[in-house]
Amino acid sequence: MHAGGVTVMKLCTLAFVAVMAIPGLSLAQDKAPAQAPAGAPANPITMSEKGLYNFVVGAAVKAAQKMPEENYSFKPTPEVRSFGQLVGHLAEEQYFFCALATGDNPGPKDFEKTKTSKADLIAALQDGVAYCNKQFATMTDAKGAELTKFMGFPMARMTILSLNTAHDDEHYGNMVTYMRLKGLVPPTSEQQAAPSTSK
Repeated sequence: MHAGGVTVMKLCTLAFVAVMAIPGLSLAQDKAPAQAPAGAPANPITMSEKGLYNFVVGAAVKAAQKMPEENYSFKPTPEVRSFGQLVGHLAEEQYFFCALATGDNPGPKDFEKTKTSKADLIAALQDGVAYCNKQFATMTDAKGAELTKFMGFPMARMTILSLNTAHDDEHYGNMVTYMRLKGLVPPTSEQQAAPSTSK
């Protein structure tokens, strides 16, 4: 684009130079970042990530509680995890991701292969969620921006916590499918009206 033979970019540059030439006006005069409103959280990114995490993983816990125990061995196809194995997998991965994000070392967990009862698997998942919330309590936005290693790649600590939330969401989606196949309404759909069958 041109304007009288002068590109728009040049016009913008000239305007910037002209403004900066005004006496008493300079970038150096920029004020410090605006103060957060009274009552605002000290670490809004951490707070937001923790809130999203608890919403997503909370749905998974409710799904585990709602599925009858006789369906914990249910597999839609032989090649996939049973519902109970999904719960065990989610339980152990809470420790994996949250420990990696904070540098803690709770030791490996193997709930997917060692626990089979509904009560034991739900308890393991709830303990994993409590562990992650404990790790969130040690996190700040500044610490969350620090780089660590994930599968050999540099990654911000907060991004690893976000990956855990995404992983929980992925497997909650699996749980929803299992529940629907068993005629159950998943927790996140309980408040929605049933679809109309009238035409």
